[in-house]
Amino acid sequence: MYSNHFGLTQDPFSIAPDPRYLFMSERHREALAHLLYGVTGPQPGAGGSGGGFVLLTGDIGTGKTTICRCFLEQIPTGCHVAYIFNPKLTVTELLQSICEEFHIAPAASATNPPTVKDYIDALNVFLLQSHAAGQSCVLIIDEAQNLQPDVLEQLRLLTNLETSERKLLQIVLIGQPELRSMLERPELEQLAQRVIARFHLDALTERETTQYIAHRLAVAGHSKTLPFDAKALQRIHQLARGVPRRINLLCGRALLGAWANGLERVNRAVVDKAASEVFGTEPTRGPGAGLSPTTYYVLSAILLLLGVGLGAFLRSNPQQPPAPVAKAMSSTPPKAPASAPVAITTAVPRPLEAIETLLPQLPRDINAAWRELAPLWKLPASDTDPCQSAAAQALQCYRSANLTLPLLRQLARPGILTLQNGKEPPVYALLVGLTDQTATLRVGSSLHSVRLVALGRLWHGNFATYWRAPAGYGSNWRDGSSGAMVDQLVSQLSKVDGAPAPAAGASAATLDATLRERIRAFQRSQGLKPDGQPGPLTFMQIDSATATNEPRLQTEPR
Repeated sequence: MYSNHFGLTQDPFSIAPDPRYLFMSERHREALAHLLYGVTGPQPGAGGSGGGFVLLTGDIGTGKTTICRCFLEQIPTGCHVAYIFNPKLTVTELLQSICEEFHIAPAASATNPPTVKDYIDALNVFLLQSHAAGQSCVLIIDEAQNLQPDVLEQLRLLTNLETSERKLLQIVLIGQPELRSMLERPELEQLAQRVIARFHLDALTERETTQYIAHRLAVAGHSKTLPFDAKALQRIHQLARGVPRRINLLCGRALLGAWANGLERVNRAVVDKAASEVFGTEPTRGPGAGLSPTTYYVLSAILLLLGVGLGAFLRSNPQQPPAPVAKAMSSTPPKAPASAPVAITTAVPRPLEAIETLLPQLPRDINAAWRELAPLWKLPASDTDPCQSAAAQALQCYRSANLTLPLLRQLARPGILTLQNGKEPPVYALLVGLTDQTATLRVGSSLHSVRLVALGRLWHGNFATYWRAPAGYGSNWRDGSSGAMVDQLVSQLSKVDGAPAPAAGASAATLDATLRERIRAFQRSQGLKPDGQPGPLTFMQIDSATATNEPRLQTEPR
């Protein structure tokens, strides 16, 4: 969603344990070295025990599983690996899983399922054959804090599978800090004595947090200035506590929030807002903070009747309402003057809704969405092709597959958004309003407000709307072109850039190098590709900038 906006080729803050994104802080390098040492380092005759347990612990989200994936990529050739990621198993289930990972088929009778002995015998044969072939075997158990004591004891017994020279199975236990506490129990002392290497992975420092964010952005293709300012980075470390997974969640949502608001960099306010959405952290307090939705809506309506703006009221007096408002809140609100009737039902901000609840109500046929959009352009109702009907009224249909939210905000005209939830068929929503944090969708005759960040999860840039092309419009303009279309363009640009309009009776304007540079300057100011070629988006932006009488997006909450 925000990839193009920040120059990324992929999501830099996915929480999937992708080894490409592994940030090797000093602690992470030490952890990886401990794992590799435990598997390849100590050998009989070289001062080591050969085999046993290697222990890696760390708090939730510190990168243990990612370290493990990187470790797997560096295991030498000729090493068989069994990886157990869900250890909430019985002894029999664990042995069965180990054999399946090593592709071992235990011998069993035709009538009875394999027993614990059957699994261990088959595993012992496999380990001996691997040893004879000069190969080693490693068992990795993730989330090992979930192992039951009897299962841990069985794992200890597996390390008894050995030759006179070495143990045949190396076991790596990866888990949360409570795993260390488990191994301190008296009944597990024998297992604890077989741990040949252990390491605890700590959270990142503030400096490492910044390096971590820069590293993941670079892997995702970012090559410009870091899209987080200094205060945002400090706040991210504070809120995420240096835990990589929390950093990923917070940074991903913060970039989405910045994209939704047309910002080039994430600031502290965006980080606080993102934290409130992903962690439930109280965001920085501002006007209206602490008011319940009902109080907010009622107070808005009362202040509107009194001619007072809610935001201005809260900023000027955050503790209590002025006397007229307090009186109004405890009695019947005064009637609006007859000369200026106020419809409270349209002035009260609409409650936010979950966009997923609206999806079943949205049309799956884009022509139905075009017909819903048509009345805003005063187009007659018709069952024919909507774009053909629009052409009869000197309008054209415009479609884009990669529009950004900042550009949509500047375009400021209602249109059709293509929404898709996963692999489900796309649906089409009529966008009629846009504020800093919300979008208003029209479904039939009703309006629905949704959060922009929620909309961004389903909208990937597909947008369609009507637009009024100038007379004689052609998509391929050549130098020297002239006519009504060029004259209109020059006249509208003069209103925008302040250049003198052509004098009456002057020679016809032509598309020359000077005019193309004026077009480029306007395109740059609007976030458009500065190619000097006035296409539909350029004309629509000029129409918006010169206040032509076209439908506009509602920009105030209703």
